[in-house]
Amino acid sequence: MNNEAAIDALSALAHAGRLDVFRLLVKAGPQGLAAGDIARATDTRPNTLSTNLNILSHARLIASRREGRSIIYTANYEAMRELLAFLMEDCCNGSPEICAPLAALASQCCEDEGAEKTCKAPAQ
Repeated sequence: MNNEAAIDALSALAHAGRLDVFRLLVKAGPQGLAAGDIARATDTRPNTLSTNLNILSHARLIASRREGRSIIYTANYEAMRELLAFLMEDCCNGSPEICAPLAALASQCCEDEGAEKTCKAPAQ
């Protein structure tokens, strides 16, 4: 990931409504959610949601597919991983203890449930 792509992604996420949508789609998993379900879950008007989805899509953070009459939106996990890796690229600078809590957090949030991995928020 280059600086421009990272800035696009971070700019897209620097809005409460878009961040809510992105986090909802991350939780929804690969099956994604229909636009109407996203609107209801986030209590967002359709025109506002459309704008937010377009901005997230332009930043490559989400993808869409048509299923019948519905458009299903999903988080782009690869883009999310690239952004996180870009942010962490120079984190430790010879001091791994700086980033160790983040690695531990990542391993705690995802646990095996049968053949699937599910991610859960860490206990606070």
